[in-house]
Amino acid sequence: MRARGAQVTDIVILVVAADDGVMKQTVESIQHAKDAQVPIVLAINKCDKAEADPEKVKKELLAYDVVCEDYGGDVQAVHVSALTGDNLMALAEATITLAEMLELKADPTGLVEGTVIESFTDKGRGPVTTAIIQRGTLRKGSILVAGKSWAKVRLMFDENGKTINEACPSMPVGIIGWRDLPSAGDEILEVESEPRAREVVDWRKYEQEQEKNKEDLKMIEEKRKEHQEAHRKAREKYGTLHWKEISFIKYQEKKKQKLLKPKEKAERDSNVLPIIIKGDVDGSVEAILNIMDTYDASHECELELVHFGVGDISENDVNLAETFHGVIYGFNVNAGNVIQQSAAKKGVKIKLHKIIYRLIEDLQGELSSRLPCTVEEHVVGEASILATFSVTEGKKKVPVAGCRVQKGQLEKPKKFKLIRNGHVIWKGSLTSLKHHKDDISIIKTGMDCGLSLDDEKIEFIVGDEIVCYEEKEVLAKTSWDPGF
Repeated sequence: MRARGAQVTDIVILVVAADDGVMKQTVESIQHAKDAQVPIVLAINKCDKAEADPEKVKKELLAYDVVCEDYGGDVQAVHVSALTGDNLMALAEATITLAEMLELKADPTGLVEGTVIESFTDKGRGPVTTAIIQRGTLRKGSILVAGKSWAKVRLMFDENGKTINEACPSMPVGIIGWRDLPSAGDEILEVESEPRAREVVDWRKYEQEQEKNKEDLKMIEEKRKEHQEAHRKAREKYGTLHWKEISFIKYQEKKKQKLLKPKEKAERDSNVLPIIIKGDVDGSVEAILNIMDTYDASHECELELVHFGVGDISENDVNLAETFHGVIYGFNVNAGNVIQQSAAKKGVKIKLHKIIYRLIEDLQGELSSRLPCTVEEHVVGEASILATFSVTEGKKKVPVAGCRVQKGQLEKPKKFKLIRNGHVIWKGSLTSLKHHKDDISIIKTGMDCGLSLDDEKIEFIVGDEIVCYEEKEVLAKTSWDPGF
């Protein structure tokens, strides 16, 4: 969204908090402004705070080639406070001065050109776009084309929601009258008539379809080559075998490819998370999908995007989620009581969020819940072997280790392992644990004991270590890091 804004605007006002200084998003914004070759006006905000340090901000920005006028550069810096309104007029004057120096002008005549900043669907008004006009003057009744959609302007409103009759260059405007919802970032062009608009949209759709067909053909060709290679390898594999042997091998392979058992199917399904994304505007959905594109933990759990769109959650979304056993994520949208009751009845999760970071954190949690638990060992006690001997039980001799507990305690019901020279040579349980001649279940620190293992073939050596431990299941966490 920042990149698109930098491409559309003529001047970037970089807002940096005087108390926080340069943040990660500040650096990102500077990079977008440089890529778009757009000049910057620096607005240092929150200067009313006691801990504000505007000079620190200016010094930090030097590392990113943003040099303020105080330091011999050409970037204007204005100390402002959005809370109290201090110096906001000075910021406006600095912006106007820079615009005059750059001689920024636009032609208010001729056909309209502009850019879609945001788009969303309103229940009462249908598809709505917010746009910036870059050339010409937009009026009611104008025929516009954007992406694969067109509109006859039915109504326009300004940034305050007030209805207007025309929009000149540099004016932000809301446009109602679109046949379909354009995408944020689409270029808006005015055409002379509705037939011409339909012709342009049909041609763009045709071009997109042709491009898709090319990609499909390329994929089909790749698959064909894969099948040819597999067929060639199969011929080589069966080349020297008798037909009876070939038939038997194929029968065995088919048996392995039979339908999965219910348990195996459940395990497979648990490693896939199908999701549906619904957002308030096109830009929000775009931002969420861009974050999802960074997903790199498919080896742990596959993330499957079933559907995405703009608008409130509908019954169709719930039905789709039920079919794919998926989760619905909504950003700044609503789910009515009827929809929520329907989802609860069908066992579909609906998760609504107002902050994009919280939505991604929730998604990370959902992915983590699909992962198998990891087992961690927690040491209960440690003992060192001081002597070895054997006792006769019936007709066999059983090796016994004489130990002293050095740390914690040994508990007979727990699990044990034998460590020699730093290497684990045995894991299992004890068959006996004695203090003097008494059987006992717990031996504490400093006490001596004799113990024998469930594996009689293991021989003790003085200096070996016996570790008593317990295993605990710990919830796994996805390795996916979306970058914030």
